[in-house]
Amino acid sequence: MTEVGIDGIEIWAGKLELDLAEVFAPAQGDDPGKYTKGLGLYSSSLPDVYEDIVTMAANASKRLLERKGLEPDDIGRIDVATESSFDKSKPISTYVAGCLEQIYEGDFHHANKGERKFACVSGTQALDDAYNWIRAGRNRGRKALVIATDTALYARDDPGEATQGAGAVAMLIDENPDVTALGDAQGFGSADETDFLKPNQQFPSVDGKRSMQVYLARMREAMMDFERAGGDTHPDNFALIPFHTPFPGMVRKAAVLGYRHCIRGTEIEDELADQIGRQPRPEAFDGEDEYLEAVKEYTEALGETQEYSDWYDLTVKPTLAISEQVGNWYTGSVHIARAAGLAEALKEGREIEGRQLLVASYGSGAQAEIHAETVQPNWKDEVSQLDIDEQIENREVITFEEYEAIHDVHNHDAETDMEPLTTPDNEFVFDGWGRMGERKYTYVE
Repeated sequence: MTEVGIDGIEIWAGKLELDLAEVFAPAQGDDPGKYTKGLGLYSSSLPDVYEDIVTMAANASKRLLERKGLEPDDIGRIDVATESSFDKSKPISTYVAGCLEQIYEGDFHHANKGERKFACVSGTQALDDAYNWIRAGRNRGRKALVIATDTALYARDDPGEATQGAGAVAMLIDENPDVTALGDAQGFGSADETDFLKPNQQFPSVDGKRSMQVYLARMREAMMDFERAGGDTHPDNFALIPFHTPFPGMVRKAAVLGYRHCIRGTEIEDELADQIGRQPRPEAFDGEDEYLEAVKEYTEALGETQEYSDWYDLTVKPTLAISEQVGNWYTGSVHIARAAGLAEALKEGREIEGRQLLVASYGSGAQAEIHAETVQPNWKDEVSQLDIDEQIENREVITFEEYEAIHDVHNHDAETDMEPLTTPDNEFVFDGWGRMGERKYTYVE
């Protein structure tokens, strides 16, 4: 059967940089290590005055289509995943298509368009939808454009404020893909949770401690379900493991738990037994509390082993290279983790063609999904054309006062008349309001 997967990736980061250690921490009266060591974040990408989820999505898509030499007729589906939508009826994908039609001779009238919502996991759900659409033979030779775009802002002085970020990831889904081919096996962990939500409000309400617990619990359920679906989770199977990354510190917690689960009953557990003993089994304990305490102690010891450190440095740490510089992109988070891992593998000269990625997505509310992807022969050529490092380097560094002003610009309840801090260059920009209160966009050369 013909393989289906990711044929190309483009990334568009917000043009402003908030330095967490040098700017945000002093203004908050915090130790910079709270962010750089605790959260694992160094800076955030934020949108300028003329940027929003539509401009970032359209700009990433334009670059992807141009690079792949595609026209509107080649695209049969446009799906946008976001939890920053500003309209409860009209999907963001229609705005994106409208932007692209300004610069193409053709149109996207034939393309199925939609918007996916399930917090941060919806980007992966949109990817699944495109995969299923093509595998079902309903694409008529056309490709799918999947976009994850968010402006992930929190209310001022919210504990999550330091994790903010803004950007878009555009992915082309097609047969015989150049980047990765998706496997059939999927694992899910889903439950009705209120760890993070936006009930008729722009900024999220977050139970931080609960959110971390739910994240880890749903990931564990998804891993077990992936195994039931036939997925092999031996840790040596995977060249990279991209996680949903609200901040790298959470991934550090998830990774050791995942490693513990994956080595259970393997030769790796046997080899580590002399150092830290074997994993606790519930039948060996009189009560659940005693068992859970033993599991906690084992996990802490496992995290200190050289075997775990080597595995983490090779498979997980490379996937955090972008996130630690741009913050949380919500629906795009796991997809910049994939891109970062592949880019780091290319820099390091790793030969990972034919190797697997284990992609671990999560969305509050709550659902986790785990699936495997196989790296394709042309991955180096595709990944080498990403310029996210250059984008990060060229961001405009802002002061705390400018940050306060730009936060108000993107706060739907605030009124401000701030001048842009950067100059648009060959890109789509927000251009005011239409007669029905819709947002308008234009292309600036």
